Amino acid sequence: MRPTRATMSGTAAAAMFLLLAPILGQPAGAATPAAPDGGANAVGIHVSGGQLVESDGTPLLLRGVSHAHTWYASQTGSFADIADAGANSVRVVLSDGTRWSRNDPADVANVVSLCTENRLICVLEDHDTTGYGEEAAAGTLDTAASYWISLLPTLQGTEDQVIINLGNEPYGNNAEVNANWAADTSAAIQRLRDAGFEHTIIVDAPSWGQDWQGIMRDSAADVLAADPDGNTVFSVHMYGVYDTAAEITAYLDAFTSQGLPIIVGEFGHDHSDGNPDEDTIMSYTRSQGIGWFAWSWSGNSGGVEYLDMVTGFDPAQRTAWGDRVITGPDGLAETSVRARAFG
Repeated sequence: MRPTRATMSGTAAAAMFLLLAPILGQPAGAATPAAPDGGANAVGIHVSGGQLVESDGTPLLLRGVSHAHTWYASQTGSFADIADAGANSVRVVLSDGTRWSRNDPADVANVVSLCTENRLICVLEDHDTTGYGEEAAAGTLDTAASYWISLLPTLQGTEDQVIINLGNEPYGNNAEVNANWAADTSAAIQRLRDAGFEHTIIVDAPSWGQDWQGIMRDSAADVLAADPDGNTVFSVHMYGVYDTAAEITAYLDAFTSQGLPIIVGEFGHDHSDGNPDEDTIMSYTRSQGIGWFAWSWSGNSGGVEYLDMVTGFDPAQRTAWGDRVITGPDGLAETSVRARAFG
């Protein structure tokens, strides 16, 4: 997500999703084909049996919050505040310089240090790709791959604590451009592997992350197979398209039924494109062992300030959304467990 963006209406998106799902989606009870497994030669966090696990094979259930670091780089105290709220992970917004000020190696090293200090699994994401094909200022996944490769000397050796989120919401709603999602994503993953990256890679869905056309859902197995390490996790962002329990469960089941690793990389309790069903998102991911990141700690603007979990980066000013995520049913207090990597 970003502070403001153009989206299709929640009603239209949901209707199209329901029209396409019976045609394109695999039923939850269908036979599960073998999926590539990143466990055999894993260095750190990796995919095993369709789930994210730590280096010793312990399941890693991500329970985290997004933090808009690239726009609020001085708010480094937020890492400790997010940890104090009970998160076991943080999804950190970075920029490759295409659209916002580039987060250089020294800054990224400091972010990783702050994560380690606060015992947070650090998910680093390049936000400049947001809405490519519809947002004129957005960068490509290939540019994002170049950015990550420039950071390889900084990130080598952090595979047990750092995950690479290749590019945030890397395509908008341009169907012609979105048709290239699988090929572009696979090519970017291959570039990172060729460069020497052994980290888990998270890839976001097209259509502003919501995949209402089912593009990621229907090509995920091929993308995972294209990763020579078998260490790719898929991420859907759940906003207005996911306003019913049926849509949420059907989408997630389409991955788990095939042994494909999936997380909810962003979600909220409200949005400009509709009213997501956060209760089902949180309860169903808990029952299925699926990770999530709530959007976001603080700093939202452009009419979506209601997605701030705290006001003005002050943990003493928790919002209703913050209460829901932190202490509500199926929230951080009930479901978050520190990674074993931190002892």
